[in-house]
Amino acid sequence: MQHRIIVLGAGYSGAVAAGRLARRLHRDDVAITLVNAEPDFVERVRMHQLAVGQDLKSRPLGGMFAGTGVGLRLAEVTGVDVDRRTVAVVDADGGAGEVGYDTLVYALGSGWDDQGVPGAAEHAHEISGRTGALRLRERLAGLAAGQPVVVVGGGLTGLEAATEIAEARPDLAVALVARSALGDGLSDKGRAHLRKVFGRLGITVREHTVVTGVGADRVTTADGGVLPAAVTVWTTGFAVHPIARATTLEVTGTGRIVVDATMRSVSHPDVYAIGDAAMATGPGDKPLRMSCASGVPAAWQAADAIAARLTGGKLPDVPIRYFNRCVSLGRTEGLIQYVTADDRAVGAALTGRFAAVYKELVCKGAAWGVANPTLGLPTRRRRVVRAAGRTGSAVGTSA
Repeated sequence: MQHRIIVLGAGYSGAVAAGRLARRLHRDDVAITLVNAEPDFVERVRMHQLAVGQDLKSRPLGGMFAGTGVGLRLAEVTGVDVDRRTVAVVDADGGAGEVGYDTLVYALGSGWDDQGVPGAAEHAHEISGRTGALRLRERLAGLAAGQPVVVVGGGLTGLEAATEIAEARPDLAVALVARSALGDGLSDKGRAHLRKVFGRLGITVREHTVVTGVGADRVTTADGGVLPAAVTVWTTGFAVHPIARATTLEVTGTGRIVVDATMRSVSHPDVYAIGDAAMATGPGDKPLRMSCASGVPAAWQAADAIAARLTGGKLPDVPIRYFNRCVSLGRTEGLIQYVTADDRAVGAALTGRFAAVYKELVCKGAAWGVANPTLGLPTRRRRVVRAAGRTGSAVGTSA
């Protein structure tokens, strides 16, 4: 009987994990199913580009996984019962169903977090996914010259959104509101370059400012200030999908699934969590940040661990670490901030056009890895010798 592996979510982490599992395990022994609500892979790291009117390459999941041994089910996940080992779904045609698993890879990711700020959910735009980016795209296209756009959030998403909008629409009055200093966490060289680019693009910066409300035409701040805003773009962070919190999985206060070094749930050994949905630690026991830079290595780790446990192989022992932070600042400028293994900025940084090319290559490389799920690394499909998790039954023979 085939061992059933269900992967929930076809973002960077989920899609990479499904493809790597297909490379590692013999098709006769496992049934790998990737469940995703949308038929296409979404390059989330390019949503700021989509928002300003740039067209992105279509990447249908059906074509990407054709012939790989990975089955695709287009459905929305509505619940997970980790005690019965089932996933409740609503298919694209509206029909409800249930999918059973022996091993679950939970990669449902995250969406935007309005942090409970009054008016943010009603009036702000977000770019955590394609729907939000397209909605913002339509709104920006309808703005007249001189109208104000306020980007709330000084993290990497906010920096990319503000610079992309200002470059694409130099006729708009773009402002960025940051809770801390502009480029907080970057090196001196990185911060200096950021200020130079913001100045050249004419972006107004409000540092050390907390937004306390969002209206249809304004943003209010804790110091009593009012900023005109024909459009408000909210980039203050991400919130994970709420489904995990409703299960008996051990989760954090924010709903992230607590995992060990192999991305395996500490409470349910037949569940693995990767990407933004997982609370994993890296060097120095620091939590890995929500990012593609964390999610893809976590997917490799989980897939290799699942394959090892099923085939009796050696568990992966490659700690997840950071090397740099890649920031696009429009289409012609970029910033590559080198960091320590635990994500602290060092003095070295690449800037300018070369950094923009570097970031573009990183984005293309990540998309290529998803679009070619069984290419790249050597394929070593091993035979399953025992089931992972609670069953422990033999389901195959050694190759």
